[in-house]
Amino acid sequence: MKRVFLVATFLMFAALLEAQNKQKWEEKLNDVHNVLEEMNKLPESQVPAAIMNEAEAIMIIPRVIKGGLLVGGRHGKGVAIIRSESGQWSNPVFVNITGGSIGWQIGAQSTDIILVFKRSDKLKYFEKSEFTLGADAAIAAGPVGRQVGAGTDITFEAEVYSYSRSRGIFAGISLEGSSIQLNEKANETFYEQSSVPQKIYFNRKFDRLPGIPKIKKQLLLMEQEQ
Repeated sequence: MKRVFLVATFLMFAALLEAQNKQKWEEKLNDVHNVLEEMNKLPESQVPAAIMNEAEAIMIIPRVIKGGLLVGGRHGKGVAIIRSESGQWSNPVFVNITGGSIGWQIGAQSTDIILVFKRSDKLKYFEKSEFTLGADAAIAAGPVGRQVGAGTDITFEAEVYSYSRSRGIFAGISLEGSSIQLNEKANETFYEQSSVPQKIYFNRKFDRLPGIPKIKKQLLLMEQEQ
C-alpha cells in the first residue's frame, strides 16, 4: 500500500510540474504578443508595414538581458515565425539567442527585440544547428515608423532588420555575433511532441493553442499602414 501511495504521489507531482512548465511557455507567448503590440505603437520602434509585407519570417525575443562592466553577455528566449507561400503566418517555434559583447556597459539592460527576415530559409531548417547574426545572416538596424510608406517599393539592405526597445540604461544595441538556437525543450513541453520546426510551423492542430491566435492577429495588424 505504501508503494502504491508513493507512486501515485510521484505521478501527481510529475503532472503538476509538467503543467507548470507548459504554463511558463504560454506566458512567454503573452510576452511576445505584448512586445509586438507595444512596439508597434511607438514611432521609434515600429516596424513599417511595407517591411512587414515583404518579410518571410520574424523573430520576437522579449527581455533579452545584457549586462556587466566592459565585458557583457546576452541571453534571451523568444519565438520564430515564418510565412507560408500563401502569405499566412505560422505557429511560433521557441528559440534562444545567446552571445557575448565587448564594450562600455554599466548595469543591466533588458531589451525587447524584433528581427525581421528577408528570407525564411535560416528559420525553416535550423533544428540540427544554429546560425550567427552577422556571420551567417547580415543584420542591420531597420527603418522605423513612417520612414517607409506601405506603397513604397522597398529593397532589404540586409538579410535581417533589427528593432529594439530597451528598459534601463541603453545607448544602442548590437546583435552582431549573437547565436540563434532552437529551444528543443520548450517546443517539446509546449507542443507535447517532437521539437522539429517543420512539424510545428503549419500544423493546424496547434492553431488554437493559448497565445497563438492573438500573435497571428497582431502580425496581420502590423502589415496594415498606420
